[in-house]
Amino acid sequence: MPEPSYFLAVMVIGLGITFALRAVPFVILGPLRDSRFVGMMAVWMPVGILAILTVSTLRTSIDAEPDRIVPAVAATAVTIAAHLLGGRRTLVSVGLGTLTFVALVNLI
Repeated sequence: MPEPSYFLAVMVIGLGITFALRAVPFVILGPLRDSRFVGMMAVWMPVGILAILTVSTLRTSIDAEPDRIVPAVAATAVTIAAHLLGGRRTLVSVGLGTLTFVALVNLI
């Protein structure tokens, strides 16, 4: 069985790597905060991620059960409307879309 000092060394190295991986992006981003590119990414990246997730989920869901196309499209519309009308609050829009989909699937 390895010595306790070996386990301690592994833990310290793991802690150092984890801390560095979490801290480095903030250090790098500091000078870029005034960049136009970073500002545009902050606006468009959440929308892009939601679009990719939506397409992936719809494709998988509709392929698995074609009768869920109506609830999926309705939930997508609710999510988009909530996101645009609700001040781009991602958690609220995704939550409302999910609730819509679950409700329609269980009611239809």
